[in-house]
Amino acid sequence: MKIALIGYGKMGKTIEQIALNRGHQIVAIIDINNTADFDSEAFKSADVAIEFTTPDTAFDNYMKCFAANVPVVSGTTGWLDKIEVIKEQCASGGQTFFYASNFSIGVNIFFALNKYLARIMNNFPAYDVSMTETHHIHKLDAPSGTAITLAEGILENVERKNNWKLDKGDSPTDVVIKAIREGEVPGIHEVRYNSEVDYISIKHDAKSRSGFALGAVVAAEFTATKKGFLGMEDMFQF
Repeated sequence: MKIALIGYGKMGKTIEQIALNRGHQIVAIIDINNTADFDSEAFKSADVAIEFTTPDTAFDNYMKCFAANVPVVSGTTGWLDKIEVIKEQCASGGQTFFYASNFSIGVNIFFALNKYLARIMNNFPAYDVSMTETHHIHKLDAPSGTAITLAEGILENVERKNNWKLDKGDSPTDVVIKAIREGEVPGIHEVRYNSEVDYISIKHDAKSRSGFALGAVVAAEFTATKKGFLGMEDMFQF
């Protein structure tokens, strides 16, 4: 499979190595200094592009991929205010886009566990739910996309909660997410249900970026032969 990489930071380099180890070919690498290469024949020859950049540049990158008719797999977070435009491009424009707030297989199992626990805890109003997420100091968005996905899973299943808030809630109906940025932490997420007598928590702690990168390459393998707007639930059917 021919892969184009968009974003060549630590994640991009890890994805490159894993893709090569799995027998794929990297036909283009686009970073901040060579964005004109979106128009290159090498980029247009790609079966799929894997995009890990920044919230400010991601949407424009997607549009350039669509202009070249290259399917996109993206793990960039912080741009979701424009997600309906992407879905419309897939629905009526014939484009292909795979998005995940987190490509780690373990995290996606954690997402499923989070929803299951939330359905149980809906019946126990004595427990208040909150969340803490910790990432490296270079992460630009807060809360993380993974934390938002976890919060959405809670809101879907806990009737007494109707919104998430960063750092401080305005009412008992808010799910408070505390975001910590320190060191080079790949990612830690903990969901906690607290009562006067005890607490219940579930936690995912990433050891490195490799799990995220592997998941992105597996998603690219899945996406290369598909059409439409896709996600981890399509690939793993949790």
